[in-house]
Parts: sequence; structure tokens; C-alpha cells
Amino acid sequence: MRTLETLSGGEWVATGEWIEVHDPADLRTPVARVPALSAADVTDAYDHAERGFAVWKRTSPFERARIMTDAARLLRERVAGIAEDLSTEMGKTRAEATGETVKAADFLEYYGGIARQGYGTLVHDVRPDTRTHHQREPIGVVLAITPWNDPLITPARKLAPCLAAGNAAILKPATDTPQAALHFARALHDAGLPAGVLNVVTGRGSQISDALLRDPRLSALTFTGSNEVGEGLRAALAHTGVRFQGELGGKNATVVLADADLPAAAQAVAAAAFAQAGQRCTATSRVIVERPVYAEFTALLLAETAALRVGPGLAAATTMGPLVSARQRDSVLSDIERAVKQGATVLAGGDRPTDEALSHGCYVNPTVLGEVTPELDIWREEVFGPVVALCAVDSFDEAVEAVNDSVFGLAAAVFTQDLGAAHRFADQAECGQIAVNTTTSGWDVHHPFGGFRDSGSPFKEQGEEGLRFYTRVKTVAIHFGVRRGTERRKEEADG
Repeated sequence: MRTLETLSGGEWVATGEWIEVHDPADLRTPVARVPALSAADVTDAYDHAERGFAVWKRTSPFERARIMTDAARLLRERVAGIAEDLSTEMGKTRAEATGETVKAADFLEYYGGIARQGYGTLVHDVRPDTRTHHQREPIGVVLAITPWNDPLITPARKLAPCLAAGNAAILKPATDTPQAALHFARALHDAGLPAGVLNVVTGRGSQISDALLRDPRLSALTFTGSNEVGEGLRAALAHTGVRFQGELGGKNATVVLADADLPAAAQAVAAAAFAQAGQRCTATSRVIVERPVYAEFTALLLAETAALRVGPGLAAATTMGPLVSARQRDSVLSDIERAVKQGATVLAGGDRPTDEALSHGCYVNPTVLGEVTPELDIWREEVFGPVVALCAVDSFDEAVEAVNDSVFGLAAAVFTQDLGAAHRFADQAECGQIAVNTTTSGWDVHHPFGGFRDSGSPFKEQGEEGLRFYTRVKTVAIHFGVRRGTERRKEEADG
């Protein structure tokens, strides 16, 4: 078992207490341990961040860009080791973990490029000889609380725009998956990030949450995770001036119309439902199929599901790894059991693998449920596992109604060869991310990302939109004409 230190004030530090990290493919042996910081350590991190912000906000944008670009290069150079650690703490396949590492580097490069540009706009002014512009500037110390399902790319998605804008940050990674966040911090540290600009707080939320949320130097909190925790954080900050960004739950739907390319739709649904063992906020978990093609599509989806190979993420043959923890595995199995009791039919999966070699891991077989109606909990509640529910409808309008019949509004997709239906779906589906003839997941670094309703807050992530949360607007008016009083004094002096 490796012992890892965490980054605080530009130094790698440890404490006397530890959090053990386990491989969900085999829980018997911990793979690493990280420091369990205390509330006093959190206050120290804010001290460092306050000093780091004073330096970083005055650092040349070109130097910020250089550091971020160098950190991206280091992530790519270290991709093999990072991907292995990511897989052993979260359960992703090697291919998924490698892709996540590369995408984290993409975020740093993208926002490093944007850091070289100015943030602002020239605006007209009714006053003569006056030029007015508004400029964006950093807001201060940002707290990022990130989840276990994307433990490298989510810190990158949040911290790259945060740092590009000139803020300092405190990163609180999930206790199940802290190694990836420490890799990200090390790349920035080794690239020359000034001390205190980024501080990583590894610790148990029950012991340090008050210290994280109540420090008067906190300017903004960005969070990705469950609705329960997100709403608690939002409530805790409600009477403060702290800005809140939340990327919360989803119950994403894919619609398959009768004219769709059914094999392509089945492949896309299987990829969106079972990649990362369904542990994606944009994973497809509801499939709404027009009745004339319901049976054919279901058969194709079951064939795609049967072709998956469940196993350890680092095994070459594995195409779907374990869930992140025994807790998450048991929660998903409980959701499936409840769905069956309420009337759903298990068409595939629904249980744990019987292979003895997998008996010590957090596995759930990829699951397809049929005869699901909107009244069932499985249709409405987020499961966050490899489970997809099927429902038949009789028309396009009924399909859109089923998509929108949810408290969530993150992502939705439609498969059709009708351009008119595609555009109508994009206009009528109440989700922040709309896909046509492709998966509900897979949004790139420059695509604005975020959901409606209970899926998140008004602030989008990614793209130029992602900078809005991390900046404040200052308007500047400059009068450059010669005033009359100045002219008169000049005439008197000349006369």
C-alpha cells in the first residue's frame, strides 16, 4: 500500500490520520492511503489560498497559460501511471481511465489558451469623448468539491477555468477516489504553479465540512454530486455572499423513433448506459421507443448488452468494470429489486456475476429492464449504475412528454432520420444537453455543459460559459477629451 501526501501551501504534507483507498475490483487489500486532514488543516489551506490568490491574480496571463499548458503536457507524459491509479481506485477500464487523463489535459490546454485572451467587451457610451468597456476579473478563493465517478476530469473541468481567470482554489476530492486529484495537483505543482494557488484537502466530510464552508475567505463553491448533498450545500450558503454552482443528478432519456437506424441506436444506448458501469451523470437510464420498433430495438440492445465483458478495469478483456464501492453496488442491486417488485421485468442482468474471481469486487451485471411505466421508482429516480429501463410509446409527442416528465433535465437524445423531428426534439426537450443520433454522454471541453431544473444551477460548465462563474464584471469608463476648464486655463497661460 502506497502512502501519499497532499498539496497545501506549495508543500506536500501528511498528518497522523489516514484514509485508505480500496480497489473496487477486489476489496480485500487497500491500494493507497492519503492524509485525513483536520478542520485546523482546512483553515491553514485557506491561509495559503489567500496568499496564493494575491500572487496569482497579478501573475501575467501568459505565465498562467504557460503553467497550465506545461501541466497538460505532464499529464500526457504520465498517462499510463495515472490511468492505472484511476482504475484501481474507481474501477474504470484502462481505456476509460486513459481517456479521462487525456481529457483532463485537454481542459488545461483549452483554458490555458483562453487565459491568453482578455475577458471583456467594448461598449458604446452616450457621453462624448468617452470609451467604456467591461472586464472580467477573478472572484477570489474557490472551493471545488468533486465526486468519485470522474475523479480526474471533474477537477480539471472546474479548476482549469478557475485558475485561468486568476483565482486560487481549494480542492476537496471524494474520499473513495483521491489519487486522481493528487495526480492533477502534482502536474500543476511540477509545472510551476505558485504556492497556495491550489490546495488539496483530503479528509472526511463529516470532520471538515464546517471549516470548508464557513471560512469568511470563501468566495464561491462549485460542486458535482448528488442532489441531496448539493441542496444541503446550497442551503448552507443561502444567506451568505458565496456563489454556488451545482452539477447534480440526472435521469437521462434516449428516444428511438420508428425511422431510426436501430443498430446504431442500440450501440449508442449500450455505450451511454454501461460505460463506467453507468456511473456517469449523463448516462442513459431511460429508453423511450416507438411501439412499431420496440421489439426489434430491444433484441438489438440485449445483443449489445450480452457482448459486454465484466471484470477488473485493468484486465485486457474487460469492457465494463466494477462499481466504485460495496455501498454503491448494494444500492444499485436494491434499486433493481424494488423495480421488479413494482412490476418491471429483468430482460438482462439484474444481479451480481457468479464468477468466483469476481466475488470480492463491487460488480453488477449490465441490466436491462422491460415493462417499465412512469409510475415506477426506477423510471424517476437516479440509480447511478449499469441499469437501463425501456418504455414503449405511440408517437413523437408522447415520447417528448415522457422525456420531460422528470424533475431532472440534464441530457436527452433522439434517434431519427427525420430532420424535422430532430429539430422539434431539440426545441421541446427540457434538458441542457441535447444529442441527435449520438449518445447522451461525450461532451467536449469547449461545449457548454449543465442541466435544467433539479439537475443543476444556472451556471454552465465548460467552454467560454464556464468562465462566468469564476469571474466578476467591472465596468470602466474613460473620458479622453479635453475639458473646457482645462482649455480656459491653457488660454490664460498663453495670453
